[in-house]
Amino acid sequence: MFRHHHLLALLLTASLAACGTSTSSKRDEHQYAFGKPSAPQTAAAGVAPVVVNPPAARRGPAAVAHVVYFDFDAYTVRPEDRAIVEAHARWLSQHPGQSLRLPGHTDVRGGREYNLALGQKRAEAVRQSLQVFGIDPQRVEAVSYGKERLADEGTSEAAHQLNRRVEFDYR
Repeated sequence: MFRHHHLLALLLTASLAACGTSTSSKRDEHQYAFGKPSAPQTAAAGVAPVVVNPPAARRGPAAVAHVVYFDFDAYTVRPEDRAIVEAHARWLSQHPGQSLRLPGHTDVRGGREYNLALGQKRAEAVRQSLQVFGIDPQRVEAVSYGKERLADEGTSEAAHQLNRRVEFDYR
């Protein structure tokens, strides 16, 4: 067994050494199936460069909450959270290529089916609020997790309040 591993290590070392001895002339002689690649195109040549949004840009507006909360057994966006929805709508208007997922959540009280339906109604309420601000509803997906993904597993009213929410999840 030791000899086998030792032989394998020697063969691997020899192979790697052979890879390092190639010359640049061999690289220059490489045959391309569709011709040699040309230099990258620039805006001066009539082709605009592709700009890729960094991951941070996909997270939505900075310095704005990414969660709206709901009252017990309700799915109306509260007046104090309307400014949050409006800020996200403004950001979405400025970033037409972005899409958004709105997961709706509930606290642990109530049955599974009821909470799934309530979470969906909450997500749809935020989606409709965004639509009022001019956001195409095709860019926004409303989903429900009901009581399956709690933000706080406690049983106090404060814990329940943290669980009754819709989050802004940019895609």
